[in-house]
Amino acid sequence: MRVLFGGARYTAELAWTDLAAALPGWEITTCPPDQVIEHLDGVDVICPVGARIEGAVLAAGTFGLVHQFGVGLEKVDAARATELGVLVARVPGDAGGNADSVAEIAVLHLLALSRRLAAAQAALAEGRWEARPTGTSLHGATVVIVGLGTIGLAVAGRLAPFGTRLLGVRARPGLGGPAEVELVTGPDELPGLLAMADAVICCAMFTGSNAGMFGTAEFSAMKPGALFINVARGGLVDEDALLAALESGRLGGAGLDVHSREPADPSSALLRHPLVLATPHVGGLTGQMFRRTGQVFAANVQRWARGEPLLWAVNSPAFRRGPIDLR
Repeated sequence: MRVLFGGARYTAELAWTDLAAALPGWEITTCPPDQVIEHLDGVDVICPVGARIEGAVLAAGTFGLVHQFGVGLEKVDAARATELGVLVARVPGDAGGNADSVAEIAVLHLLALSRRLAAAQAALAEGRWEARPTGTSLHGATVVIVGLGTIGLAVAGRLAPFGTRLLGVRARPGLGGPAEVELVTGPDELPGLLAMADAVICCAMFTGSNAGMFGTAEFSAMKPGALFINVARGGLVDEDALLAALESGRLGGAGLDVHSREPADPSSALLRHPLVLATPHVGGLTGQMFRRTGQVFAANVQRWARGEPLLWAVNSPAFRRGPIDLR
């Protein structure tokens, strides 16, 4: 059996072949994200990573499963996969540890921005003790978490001990939230919550239909000087509108771990803005996440190969392409 990963490595320090012990008897192969269609011979399972698995790729292969190493499936044509008998699955953030890792980087960005870490480091490096910046404490601050899925809930659990006031927005507000979240509303009530927020953390699932959900109107609705953090997907934010809000002084800073185009252009006006803290989509890149997700991913892939019901599938093809039973 052969699995193809749409990326050379997980990180510079961790290779996909490091999963070999969890996938005994499987051949692990890799290719650049834009060359998947050229590496389909003998492939049974595709793990997209950051590759696009569109109709042409799906039709060109004989693989029967597309399984993401994490949550994001916005680059996979699940409808076409269903037509071709290809199952599509993901690893939920709470099952693989991704939610914990991403929540931590959200808090990192929030702390660094609120305490003006870059300015403090510059004052120290330049010997300008009198220029030490005045930061803002998270204690008593109002933080709006947009998206109360596994990542949003993990963020809430980490911010509550700081003494923050937490408000939440989710697609189905009737589901409510944990006790530490004071109020949970639907997307229609987002503008009112933005006006109360000292910081907004975007943890929403990207569906395509919510592209640009944070644009000029949303940034204009935010409290002057508020902070904005995105650890979800870059497509949720109109980056031109974000830059304009920063340049006008409407926002006090932005923390971006995800970007509309990845790899992001480090020379862009947004990423070079002094009020922006940007990281290269490293929220989930921890050794713990790799090991936990690797075990869950491998177990589910082998479950599929044995013809057993697949966990966390997002489609239900009428027939199944690929091997049925290897026992």
